[in-house]
Amino acid sequence: MEKAIQNKNKLSFVAADFESDGKKHLLLCASGSVATIKIPDILQSLSKHPKLSIRLIFTKAALHFLNHPDDKESQLAKLNSLPSVDGIFLDSDEWAEPWIRGGKILHIELRRWADIMLIAPLSANTQAKIVAGMADNLLTSVVRAWDTEGRIQSTGERKRIIVAPAMNTAMWNHPITKIQLKTLGHDWAISEESGLEEAQEHSQGWFELLRPIEKKLACGDVGVGAMCDWNDIVRVVEKRLRL
Repeated sequence: MEKAIQNKNKLSFVAADFESDGKKHLLLCASGSVATIKIPDILQSLSKHPKLSIRLIFTKAALHFLNHPDDKESQLAKLNSLPSVDGIFLDSDEWAEPWIRGGKILHIELRRWADIMLIAPLSANTQAKIVAGMADNLLTSVVRAWDTEGRIQSTGERKRIIVAPAMNTAMWNHPITKIQLKTLGHDWAISEESGLEEAQEHSQGWFELLRPIEKKLACGDVGVGAMCDWNDIVRVVEKRLRL
């Protein structure tokens, strides 16, 4: 059973409390792929930025891929102790307290707080959910509630969601994936990228797709589907947040 992680600031998270903290806000999310094991590397690298605040979301499936599988809570606690990490959220945190009228809704508060949402890895399952508009866990609820036009929050800014897919080669080559990529990589895209080339901005998009690479996968297959190098992901985040 999932256990809530004690966040550094407070359990009742309110985005407005951090509007003037002078930091850039990264919402880093991991879904069910073995590439979740790269999250500690990404965090260690980004933690060198004192003006960066990171909050994480792990799906239930992502927890299976953390190091030390017999002691997941300890691993989460280690991640939560890193300098720039200010909270870790699980699905169970959405309903940790009884709802009351006027109470804060976690996935809305996280959307308000984030300057950028990064989903790395983005599993085949979560990719399908996002394209279908599903909101059946904390991660997909944040995506579904994203201000895609930049009209809801006072800044008037359209914030981006960066995704780094990771899946088996057969999944990546599947016809349904091509349909999903047209949505994420074209219809909803803020940039048209080949690998990690310079982005060319589109006025109406909010997704940035970091395409997977070819290598030997955890299952033993060789082909495209591995999450792009975590160092490249860090560089993209640093560039987009102007760190």
